Amino acid sequence: MWTRFLPVLLLVAAISARAATEVAPDIWLIPGATPLNAQPDGNTVIIDASAGLIVFDTGRHVAHTQQILDFAKEKSAPIKAIINSHWHLDHIGGNVMLRRENPAIPVYASSALQEALGGFLARYRAQLVDAVAQATDPAAQESFRTEIGLIDAGPMLQPTYVVHGSGRRTIAGYDLDVKLERSAVTAGDLWVIDPKTHVLFAGDLVTLPAPFLDTACPKHWRAALGDLAGSGFRILVPGHGAPMDRDGLKVYREAFDGLLECAAGEQPKEACIAGWLDDAAALIPASDQEYARGALDYYMDQVLRGHDEQIAKLCTVAPRRESHTS
Repeated sequence: MWTRFLPVLLLVAAISARAATEVAPDIWLIPGATPLNAQPDGNTVIIDASAGLIVFDTGRHVAHTQQILDFAKEKSAPIKAIINSHWHLDHIGGNVMLRRENPAIPVYASSALQEALGGFLARYRAQLVDAVAQATDPAAQESFRTEIGLIDAGPMLQPTYVVHGSGRRTIAGYDLDVKLERSAVTAGDLWVIDPKTHVLFAGDLVTLPAPFLDTACPKHWRAALGDLAGSGFRILVPGHGAPMDRDGLKVYREAFDGLLECAAGEQPKEACIAGWLDDAAALIPASDQEYARGALDYYMDQVLRGHDEQIAKLCTVAPRRESHTS
């Protein structure tokens, strides 16, 4: 069985730091890690703007977030703003470390974290507490306690500026198109386009080697992928996985559609998993095949089949297109 959230499967592992790469002029990617035996870090995108750095997603583990601080030191540039794509801990956990360094950093995100802290993350915290009590390995106990500490740092995860709708926004003196999707991967997902470079920061609206469906409304996610495709981007940086071009997103969308259609039918789940791996083969390195199989095996059983009531709750907020942000 596989899951990104159930702590009984959260084993201790060293998360290896990977070097930042420039994906477009002044746009840098610090790749996240998605190992089989530890909780992941999401990708971090950094805009090296004239006034300082704008950080899109901050990871979870210390090693990942330290790379952000090291990048700022190397560039001799202050971190001027954080944008969080959504509330999953592998995208906002690093907020704590960055804000300890500079409590005044403004954070832009949707309002969805507040509900998650009282719901999904509260349940996850209870699981972690049980895992600490049951674990016999001190290193595993420490890993669970670290995860509990991230959840308990709630105020340091929260946005200082809540994004209520889509539109052009100036952040740290830099113009960005900030888009809000409601009830897609989470209750509120931000994605961003840099008008200068036409690089799109997708957060978990695009994830590899498989879609991460833990808190998702699949049909709204499907619609959101259409919004990404219509945005005129040149390069898309996903929440997990390597950057892709427009053809890459087309492959991803077709594979996503095929997975949902197969899940809604009567084919064996193994056929649906094989279909995803075949349809998305151009985007999935051979080294990630095992992870993708395990993830989709879990999601087929725990999300996509036999959980209509759960999905209906996650889909209760209709996607909304707004032209004003605040």
